[in-house]
Amino acid sequence: MTDVISSRSDPQVQRIDDLVRRPRAATRTLLVEDPEPLAHALTAGVEVLGIYAVEGADVGPELGAAARTRGVTVQEIATALWNELFRGDRKPDVVGVAKTPRPAKLADLAERTGDVVVLDGVRIVGNIGAAVRTAYALGAAGVVLVDSDLANPLDRRVVRASRGYVFSLPVVLASREEAVTGLRELDLPSVAFDASGDLVTADLAGLAERLLLVFGSEKRGASAELTAGARTVSIPMRSAAESLNVSVAVGIALGARAARNLAS
Repeated sequence: MTDVISSRSDPQVQRIDDLVRRPRAATRTLLVEDPEPLAHALTAGVEVLGIYAVEGADVGPELGAAARTRGVTVQEIATALWNELFRGDRKPDVVGVAKTPRPAKLADLAERTGDVVVLDGVRIVGNIGAAVRTAYALGAAGVVLVDSDLANPLDRRVVRASRGYVFSLPVVLASREEAVTGLRELDLPSVAFDASGDLVTADLAGLAERLLLVFGSEKRGASAELTAGARTVSIPMRSAAESLNVSVAVGIALGARAARNLAS
């Protein structure tokens, strides 16, 4: 650690303040909160410009080792100044400033081998982040967000909810028109999830080819444009249960596909 930063006029503090005040703005740098997402960002090759901790905080062995390996300095900021920077209910102890990676594109998914998860109209950021984390863990090629209401797939909330795995997996923002055209060019068979599907999730294990796995929001389901020609799959459950959280449904589907996706 270097000397504790205590000046409001320090350029590093000003940069953090700007990112805190404009959390959803498209900028060349982004703020990554908490040790685990920061460690994953470093491991994924994201260029982290600096790591900052409130005075006396422990960044943990994993982040400390990753920072040393990549020559990134960890600096402390005085508690009073830290409290000025982070005024909300959720106050991190550790943050990093990183260069914003190039946005993933639908064409990037063509070079990969796993299934593609499509979230159509899913706007709850916690669900998006959990689905990204699951998709990475279970070997998916990437996640496509359609009508997500996000300006940036690396939104701080998504980074937190995915525990940083959003840096290790292509996550593509697309309009409905872009998604329909781009996913058609991938030329993958698609399956959509429906309570009265022709298949059940156990049948997914027997499908050898890559798939588009299309999930809609719990209220509206997936759009007709993205499910045209898709085979339908249902998740067996109690009839009294109306639906599952979309991130849970993603986990069940990818669990059925894990042997294929992880092997590839």
